Amino acid sequence: MFETNSLATRIAIGKAMGLIIGLAAFMFIPYFLPEASVTLKWGVLLWYITFGAIIGVFGVYTKVPMINCTIPWWIRGAYIGAWLNFIISLIAYDALAQLLLSVFGENGLLVSPFWVVLEGAVFGFVIDYLATRIGGEGAGIV
Repeated sequence: MFETNSLATRIAIGKAMGLIIGLAAFMFIPYFLPEASVTLKWGVLLWYITFGAIIGVFGVYTKVPMINCTIPWWIRGAYIGAWLNFIISLIAYDALAQLLLSVFGENGLLVSPFWVVLEGAVFGFVIDYLATRIGGEGAGIV
């Protein structure tokens, strides 16, 4: 009745995983940064839902046409996740700097807001793994 290998399944898996990550962040931000605004908490929640959806959509692309090579899911997911979090680190640099400073302290190793790029690569890897495993990949899923 339902075909599991579909773009809609990939997007649903990506959004569900993004919702889980976003809800975790939504609940834990007040513990680490009590003065965090409501817009920051909601922004992080909605960001990760969108993050998962974008990774789900990009599962259609398995080849780079210009150089005619295939992209494995683990590179695609990690790259997209890292790129998206790099962009958000540029947009919300000050808020991320405050958050990471309150979590790791003034002399902490992970104080730079650009550490969220690595976080994005890890989350992108996990989301693309699950989306590929359950929803498939390639142009055939459309």
